[in-house]
Amino acid sequence: MPVLNFAIFRPALWLLAILPLPIVHFLGVALGWIVYVTSPHLARLARENLEKSGIARNRNDYRRVLFRNMGESGKVLLETFSIWQKPLKKVLAWVRGCDGWEHVETAMARGKGIIFLTPHLGCFEITSLYYAAQQPITVLYRPPKQKWLQPMIEAGRARGKASLAPATGQGVRELLMALRRGEAVGILPDQIPYQGEGEWANYFGRPAYTMTLASRLAEKTGAAVIMAFGERLPFGRGYHIHLTPLADGSINTVAGLNAAIESQVRQCPEQYLWNYHRHKISRRTKPITPS
Repeated sequence: MPVLNFAIFRPALWLLAILPLPIVHFLGVALGWIVYVTSPHLARLARENLEKSGIARNRNDYRRVLFRNMGESGKVLLETFSIWQKPLKKVLAWVRGCDGWEHVETAMARGKGIIFLTPHLGCFEITSLYYAAQQPITVLYRPPKQKWLQPMIEAGRARGKASLAPATGQGVRELLMALRRGEAVGILPDQIPYQGEGEWANYFGRPAYTMTLASRLAEKTGAAVIMAFGERLPFGRGYHIHLTPLADGSINTVAGLNAAIESQVRQCPEQYLWNYHRHKISRRTKPITPS
């Protein structure tokens, strides 16, 4: 998600807790286009990442995806604040369907835990809450730079049977313990890792510094790996969750992990966060390693 200073709008954010989803998404489309027009850097990133991905079949297809993506990117921002503040029961009512739950049941029967990989695609807040309404899940997150967001994140994400683990050594140990209990963990696999926590691998044809954490956890625990995607339905009608299992060993390398993410993004490229700076490296040097 792009880093924007929403603190100046903080007094008005509570409105998102009472607005219906169609209006939240309508406002999100407007916000997406405002950001696109007023932020040349983010607009350039979106155009460049989409164009170089090779997803668009031709120029017309490229324009169509880019046009829709501007609005979808704005929806991400506003729906996130809305989901964090609304009662969990109302948020779950937005889920209109789920494909692939049988793969969750199969993975649970194995007893080795589940690693849910949720890229910056569609609504990535809804998937963990949907699962947490039924089963325990520990979600890895990076504490925000804007400190006023921390209480909102904790209140919005740690609901139902969900708990949060910070992106630190202690947080990774919490993920490992959850998997060893046979529980689920959630990870954003296309989030840029800190220096020392990743390896370079091709992502849509260009080098991207890619996390090794998901691969290490899968290899160490034998946990089932499932891609999770909350598709945003048109006109604010809600979300449809897609759960896609990956073959054992398919993400044992970062190249395999990126290939799995690419396959997921190709299902709905309009809803991917193309203005996320996926092809850069963080300056932080302290690594986190499962032990």
